[in-house]
Amino acid sequence: MTMSGEKPLTSRMRRDGQPVGLDEYVRAGGYQGLRAALKLSPRQVTEQVTQAELKGRGGAGFPTGKKWGFVPADGARGPRYFVVNADEMEPGTMKDRILMEGDPHQLIEGIVIGSYAVGASIAYIFLRLAYHASERALRQAIAEAYAAGYLGRNILGSSFGLELHLHISAGRYMCGEETGLLNALEGRRATPRFKPPHPPVVGLWGKPTIVNNVETVCCVPHIVRDGWEHFRSLSRSDSDGGTKIYGASGRVKKPGLWELPMGTPLREILFDHAGGMLEGCRFRGLLPGGASTAFLVEEHLDARMDFASLQPCGSRMGTGTIIVLDDKVCPVGAVGNLLAFFARESCGWCTPCREGLPWIAGMLRALEEGRGTQQDLDILAEQADLLAPATTFCALAPGAADPLRSALVHFADDFRRHVTEGRCPWR
Repeated sequence: MTMSGEKPLTSRMRRDGQPVGLDEYVRAGGYQGLRAALKLSPRQVTEQVTQAELKGRGGAGFPTGKKWGFVPADGARGPRYFVVNADEMEPGTMKDRILMEGDPHQLIEGIVIGSYAVGASIAYIFLRLAYHASERALRQAIAEAYAAGYLGRNILGSSFGLELHLHISAGRYMCGEETGLLNALEGRRATPRFKPPHPPVVGLWGKPTIVNNVETVCCVPHIVRDGWEHFRSLSRSDSDGGTKIYGASGRVKKPGLWELPMGTPLREILFDHAGGMLEGCRFRGLLPGGASTAFLVEEHLDARMDFASLQPCGSRMGTGTIIVLDDKVCPVGAVGNLLAFFARESCGWCTPCREGLPWIAGMLRALEEGRGTQQDLDILAEQADLLAPATTFCALAPGAADPLRSALVHFADDFRRHVTEGRCPWR
């Protein structure tokens, strides 16, 4: 059997930017993972994913096989659902987009295998409203998969069948939260649900439901096709398997996305792949995994980018897409811009998020305009600590507080200068 190589997620992508069609996908080994999965029991497929140490690539890093194992084993009445979170509205993040636009059949194959593993008969792709190119590529690939017998009834002559639907998002950041997504999919307001029960037990329309990120699902065909041992061997991490699509944006010489071994050091991503800082710009810090992660600085650059290694540094890998801060950008203004986004995107379900985020955004705006005080800095630090996990209904507000909390530590002098000079020093 031909292995997927060192870059299984991106190796088939075309240089002209057009999506890989069905014939080309099959010639490159596509749907062989599905054929292998249908020869196994659903439990054996789940065990392969567990052994591969695949963790969710959407930001939380929860073990995928473990999540699948939460689906009740007994035959509950009614359908089970498999839902792909393709909302991708995290600022600084665009990794799922290239997978859907470049190789949509890889995602479809992963959906069918995952649905088989958890006993789902209906699947949805919940797609970000603005991703028009992804929508075109997915609609074409879904039609091709149905025509070729990879979707529908009796897939590849088996007793397993799956309906796959493409659902266009309502266009809010909150729709990317797992239970908010399910509410939106049901046609209701995208607000979080009480947990427990969790979606694998009570999810879409009250039925067992698995929600996984696009990149996570795209890893599944390679695990089943090539074996979990091979998937583990692609990683440089002690605890996470496979490759990861890392990215970098900001004033670097070569901003972009790269599929690299999980656990690649931050320094290597920033200087070898992103090319280092632009001439005349000095590195000050970075957000390692999108806008809802904590800042890291020079002393942290030798840390590995995986879910475990960044925790001692006080941050998270998140989506693995780095936002770089340089010395030409005001850190107070940058954080204020992020907090304004999170305040706008709050669903308003709980008071700390609904009231706290706009208040914080307003205080940061006052600092930028030269109206801030030392007391404001003290209040910002207090509010950042109050918006912690388990203090709000979902993770939106704690995620929004992470860049603020860390900026107050790493860029404390910059905040103080806004007060003492009565202006933004970068203006």
